[in-house]
Amino acid sequence: MATLNVNNIEAATGTNILIPAGINLSLGGAIMNSSSIPPTPSSSNSGSFLYSDGTNASFVASTGVSSMRVFTSNGTWTKPAGVSKVLVRLCGGGGGGSGHGETGGAGGYAEKIIDVTSISSVSVTIGLGSTSGTYYSGNGGGGGTSSFGSYVSATGGNGANSSHQHCGGLSGVGSGGDLNLYGGGGSGHYNHQGTPGTSFFGGGSTGGWPNGGEFTHNHSFRASVGGGGMSGHQSSYRGANGRDGVVIVWEYK
Repeated sequence: MATLNVNNIEAATGTNILIPAGINLSLGGAIMNSSSIPPTPSSSNSGSFLYSDGTNASFVASTGVSSMRVFTSNGTWTKPAGVSKVLVRLCGGGGGGSGHGETGGAGGYAEKIIDVTSISSVSVTIGLGSTSGTYYSGNGGGGGTSSFGSYVSATGGNGANSSHQHCGGLSGVGSGGDLNLYGGGGSGHYNHQGTPGTSFFGGGSTGGWPNGGEFTHNHSFRASVGGGGMSGHQSSYRGANGRDGVVIVWEYK
């Protein structure tokens, strides 16, 4: 076998060196032939990545998260072109706080990966946060259930005093997901304000003091989605409403 010693091999024209079909070229032990030379990038494969199956190399369209949609009210998810799977993350609505001491439970949480190849649209329901209890030992309402069709859902948290007098609201829980979690429960009766149930996304609403009047109730919205409602400080003031839930859809191509 003849040996050719060179420092450089350059194409006579252009930037490609042609290896005839059926001829193998060994470079440092690695064998290359005309079918294994990587293809040349062009505008037609912009955004694609180079993929090898062990024999041939080719450009493949990139995959991964293409978009995300957030639902804070009821609606319909419609599949965009090219999307094959979705990751749905959702939580139920929070329970309302009482007028004195007891706080609401947070909505449950769930997430699920769904193959949507044969699905074109899905109905989305948002669990609303509940109203607060009024005055001493008043019951807070329960939060609503959030759902992504029949595929995955999460119930809302219970309101203060609704499960048992002078007790905080029980939390909601996820269902049908690859991951199903309880939210945080509300706190029981205190001579001061307790701690509202914490959702997967964060804490509940803020507290107040009697000279702030309806401060707690008026700032119900200052809480994470699905969070439970804070209690009022004294029996003459209302607690906070629970926060509405949410449905988040990550779309993958």
